[in-house]
Amino acid sequence: MNKIITIVCVFLVSQTNFAQDKNTAKADVLFETYQYVGAIEEYLKLADTKNATSYVYAKLGDSYYNIFNPEEAAKWYAKAVEGKKVDAEVFFRYAQTLKSLGKYKEANSQMDVFSKLLPSDSRAKEYKENPNYIPSLSNQTKMFDVAETTISYKNQSSFGAVLTNDNELYFTSTKSSKRTDKSTDQPYLDIYKAQRNTNGKFLEAKAVSELNTPYHDGPVAISSDGKTMFFARDGLSEGSYQKDKTGTLKVGQQGIYKATKVGDKWSNIEALPINSVSYSVTHPSLSEDGRTLYFASDMPGGIGQTDIWKISISDNGYGKPENLGSKVNTAGKENFPFITADEVLYFGSMGRQGFGGLDVYKIDLKTNEDAVNIGKPVNSEKDDFSFSFNKKANIGFFSSNRNGFDAVFSATPICKTNAIIIVTNKKTGEIISNAEVTIIDNKGNSIETQKTNTKGIVEYNVECDVFYQLQISAEGYETATVILEKSNEKETTTKVQLAPEEVIITEKEVILKSIYFDFDKSNITAQGAKELDKLVNVLKKYPEMVIFVKSHTDSKGKDDYNLTLSEQRAQATVQYVISKGIEKERISGKGFGATEPKINCGKKCTDEQHAQNRRSEFLIVKK
Repeated sequence: MNKIITIVCVFLVSQTNFAQDKNTAKADVLFETYQYVGAIEEYLKLADTKNATSYVYAKLGDSYYNIFNPEEAAKWYAKAVEGKKVDAEVFFRYAQTLKSLGKYKEANSQMDVFSKLLPSDSRAKEYKENPNYIPSLSNQTKMFDVAETTISYKNQSSFGAVLTNDNELYFTSTKSSKRTDKSTDQPYLDIYKAQRNTNGKFLEAKAVSELNTPYHDGPVAISSDGKTMFFARDGLSEGSYQKDKTGTLKVGQQGIYKATKVGDKWSNIEALPINSVSYSVTHPSLSEDGRTLYFASDMPGGIGQTDIWKISISDNGYGKPENLGSKVNTAGKENFPFITADEVLYFGSMGRQGFGGLDVYKIDLKTNEDAVNIGKPVNSEKDDFSFSFNKKANIGFFSSNRNGFDAVFSATPICKTNAIIIVTNKKTGEIISNAEVTIIDNKGNSIETQKTNTKGIVEYNVECDVFYQLQISAEGYETATVILEKSNEKETTTKVQLAPEEVIITEKEVILKSIYFDFDKSNITAQGAKELDKLVNVLKKYPEMVIFVKSHTDSKGKDDYNLTLSEQRAQATVQYVISKGIEKERISGKGFGATEPKINCGKKCTDEQHAQNRRSEFLIVKK
């Protein structure tokens, strides 16, 4: 992520287990107090001297990693891993950095080393089970359409956007900050609010002055009734801090605070009892009923570097923090939780298999299913995080640095419905199994074909607001084409009735529908094949029957040309029937051109008369 998010994302000190010495003391103090820009300057001085070690290289990699400069981080990690006794986490962060650069093959090489060093680590186990997971992630069904928003400001960080039920969007940004955080050399964060119109556009964002301090403020969580807020704030704002080893620098941790709305202003600000000077508590998200607060923290008792926790809220105060466990948390970093009205938890993670950097995952807390990556286009090779969703407005928001700075994007869910198709016999009502059902998009492309099961059913998961057609065919039945009606329901049922094929057999001939050929062509088309299949079934039903095919053209072309074309079509017809298992002795054919018109209109035929003259006849030679 962008430099400024380093503090708010609780990207705390990345420990590398090398021996520190007096040469790195100054740089180490800067690093351990999150002053990564200053730390880089000091480590770079050492990198060009005889005091350059794997420890120095790793710290440079970590510093650049923490301010999201993947190119430089990769450069120094590459030097660090050449040394001896390199900490396993260096290989993991190097792999994450390479993924951010889209270098998945190289990232896998580093993960191979990491997995050997820490084989019991959950991240190593997940990698070993599926090392080449990127194609499956890229090909998974798209869940959201993504668009840029007007509340993003170039070269400024904006994130943590949450839409209230009153259509007010709260977010955190460096938009108008005048003070600079020395640790990141970036402006401090403030809380902003923008009204969202009915057309989805935002009015100009304004700072929520009663919540902002000279230090970092945000992100926020708002209750469903819009009257209660929980928000993160730098401990320095409240005089809550520890001093560094030199005793000269004050180090504050993120904490969560509660505020209530009085009129149009937020007031009655109070700190939560779980705040500490020793660890961060941040990224609040409130459940629909207001009884559970989710948050991210590196407090003791966690699984990884930062975990997702929850705490109960009652009239008597707050319960004891509960870790969400290994279904959510890993040995890496999890942050930015958001709980939806139907108890789906979205969160950011760097400890799971993703595209690179932070990715957004979701898990339904009502089930025992595993967390899943929500895929592209929400996630990318860069950092994607702070996903929120408003069910009432049916829209989500998240942040990403894919354009080079932390910007807020909207995420509109792609509506899906489970389309159930039931195929039956039009005359008898009986179900038809093994019928082929093809779903076709609005451009006429066949998407997929399935066969009905023993209950005459196929199912397709389709988009709600997209036009689809269904083409249904079965042996012995007329092919049907129906429109799949659009619906916002979770499930729809479409009943299709197929009419049994009824071939007219007289004393002299088998009468089929017209066999169409493409203009100036003699190859059998799909429509022609369907009709000829009916003839094949008749010949199988009557094993003694012998057929003579007469192929006719209209009178538009020259006589010789028409005779040749009709002969080619007659022979193509004969060969098709033979290819379906009918003995060649039972069918023959000949082209007659325009010599035997059905309607003798000469060169003055109408289009309809020409069409009637273009025909195939299937005469019964022997019954």
